[in-house]
Amino acid sequence: MGDISETKRPRRTLPSIGAVLAGFLVIVLISTATDMVMHGSGVFPPLGAPMSDSLFLLATAYRIVISVAGCYITARLAPDRLMRHAIALGVVGVVASAAGAAATWNRGPAFGPHWYPLALIALAMPCAWLGAKLYDGR
Repeated sequence: MGDISETKRPRRTLPSIGAVLAGFLVIVLISTATDMVMHGSGVFPPLGAPMSDSLFLLATAYRIVISVAGCYITARLAPDRLMRHAIALGVVGVVASAAGAAATWNRGPAFGPHWYPLALIALAMPCAWLGAKLYDGR
């Protein structure tokens, strides 16, 4: 055991949780708002109607950009170890995407092709890494 004169690292639990939560909220809110704009503007069909693979590819593309931005924000707000915080958000993304995939699998064409939720799962960690790298390399 260390002696009493050793300096203990200050607890940074709340700022860490806040950084990950902020990035998560950015991703969820901007993704949802973009989806609504795409449906409302007629780029995507009305909610509940099937979409083509090309439209799901478009949704995947903007989700990548939004996810990288959310992870960048997490890294920016992290009190320390920015990559660890961004990767934590990536893990949240994997879990949330897997839950979404499980909930919608084989539920019909309105929920999209099987590749779409699998792509979201597969892209969560690379987006987290890239978001942190972009912030770190600023």
